[in-house]
Amino acid sequence: MVLDPAAIETLRGITTATITTVLLKKGLRNVWMRGTRPLKAGQPRVVGPAFTLRFVPAREDLATPASWASPISTRAAIEAMPEGCVAVVDAMGVKDAGIFGDILCARMAKRGVAALVTDGVMRDVAGVLASGLDVWCDGAAAPPSVAGLTFVGWQEPVGCGGVAVFPDDVVVVDEDGAVVIPAAYLDQVLAEAPEQERMEGWIMGEVERGASLPGLYPMNDETRARYAEWKSGKA
Repeated sequence: MVLDPAAIETLRGITTATITTVLLKKGLRNVWMRGTRPLKAGQPRVVGPAFTLRFVPAREDLATPASWASPISTRAAIEAMPEGCVAVVDAMGVKDAGIFGDILCARMAKRGVAALVTDGVMRDVAGVLASGLDVWCDGAAAPPSVAGLTFVGWQEPVGCGGVAVFPDDVVVVDEDGAVVIPAAYLDQVLAEAPEQERMEGWIMGEVERGASLPGLYPMNDETRARYAEWKSGKA
């Protein structure tokens, strides 16, 4: 999937909090991936199609250093990642085995991967930070992935942080973590999220002027009319 540049630009201006609100109104409650925190402060909001990777529990005959040279390996998966994608890695929340380190992250950055999102942890953190790849994860651990995980494939449905993510769903990440927009809902989010942001910005302005919350958030009919008047003046 190639995400339209205009869609990327729109979503870069929308917080993950707003996206979850819009999707909640559509009946989708489970879209925020647990355990996906920015590895460093100040990472920009990132938008891209999901490129999924999946680990299962380690099995001694498969989770070995020799497996890193297998045709089915994290190395092979990275070489299949298209520019601009967000790599979403299902590590089952395992926290004692780092799924990627500095070398793999440097290669991802070189290939133009937009970001890495995982419910697992990283290793070689200083090197990962130096790679230039923006990462959302659940911490750090020194042992390699094969100490606790077996890599089994890419570009298939995964469960990251308790959320179902399919290849080419759209992922947005910011300081609040990672949110998935199911591909079928993308157009609706693009149509409705900017208005949600605009409305909440107006409400914040009212709060700063001393307005009380009842009737303002959520709006009653009188407040909605004032907002409509304000918006028409901005048109």
